[in-house]
Amino acid sequence: MHSFGYRANAVLTFGVTMLAVMCTLASLSDNFNTPTTSAEVKILNINWFQKQANGNDEVSLTLNVSADLSSLFTWNTKQVFVFVAAEYETPQNALNQVSLWDGIIPSKEHARFWIHTTNKYRFVDQGSNLKGKDFNLTLHWHIMPKTGKMFADKIVMTGYRLPEEYR
Repeated sequence: MHSFGYRANAVLTFGVTMLAVMCTLASLSDNFNTPTTSAEVKILNINWFQKQANGNDEVSLTLNVSADLSSLFTWNTKQVFVFVAAEYETPQNALNQVSLWDGIIPSKEHARFWIHTTNKYRFVDQGSNLKGKDFNLTLHWHIMPKTGKMFADKIVMTGYRLPEEYR
């Protein structure tokens, strides 16, 4: 007959194996979810556009951010991290990304939102590259699951332009 230790080890091993199988199936089930999201970011006002003493350009914006991200939530979603970034090109870099606003959506009930805000983080370019610059506003999101890998996606909104002169 087997001792108590052998039996406890067998039960524990079986339990951990079943937990691993269930976590794998939960993670794989997220691949069947095809979310349909919608978002819109509007610039209501350019509060200021100035050159700092060190030569860098800085912009302050008033934004309206509205989104419906409720389809991102499944039974395996813990929370969603969302942020708005300004994206533009300069002679030094093919892609510059500056985070303007971010937030954490803890549940499906909070996934439909409308926010009127100024940029939470400074919109600064290292140099004088922002005068008359075309840029995109991009809403990024990262889905943090209870088990499995994180997913990320974005919606790009084009057609924004900064003024030719400082104000």
